[in-house]
Amino acid sequence: MYEFFQRALVHLMISVAGVLLAAVVGVIVGIVLTRVQKVAGPVIAAIEVLQTIPSLAMLSILLVFFGLGNKTAVVAIFFYSLLPIVRNTYTGILALEPSLLEAGRGMGMSSLQMLFWVELPNAIPVIVSGLRISLITAYGIVTIAVLVGGGGLGRYVYRGIQMRSMGMMLTGAIPICLMAWSTDLLLNRLERKLLRR
Repeated sequence: MYEFFQRALVHLMISVAGVLLAAVVGVIVGIVLTRVQKVAGPVIAAIEVLQTIPSLAMLSILLVFFGLGNKTAVVAIFFYSLLPIVRNTYTGILALEPSLLEAGRGMGMSSLQMLFWVELPNAIPVIVSGLRISLITAYGIVTIAVLVGGGGLGRYVYRGIQMRSMGMMLTGAIPICLMAWSTDLLLNRLERKLLRR
């Protein structure tokens, strides 16, 4: 039982670490793209290319640079999480009502104050939506990261396949599904609360 909870915690930590790293970089990139819109199309298109690379191929490529272990899984999650976070930050800020921006300027706010007091707070529900998508995707990537020495619940799934044991596979698969479902539910509720506010 201890081993199960330890692996579940590792699974969650790897997923969250990759998504948080992508959130920091992705939000900054998204903000920059709203200021330099000429490069937004090519940059988002370049990030979209990362999404087309199959998970196993991505892990194999990263394995060359980061070696066996959880680090490779975290970096893979980082790359796969960038697109929804960058795109949602960019879209969320640009979709603001012009009246809100005019009100901020009318109050004499600087560009930095506008960003932190008007633009980001109003774009947060859309950004949270990107985080939700990224985190749910991350759980699946960590599952197959066992093939490159990653930890987590994927070890039960992989061992179950090797042993042809349905029970062993479900020991890993069911908690992963529950983690994805509960994450979707919680972040969906948070998103709706933020939208109401």
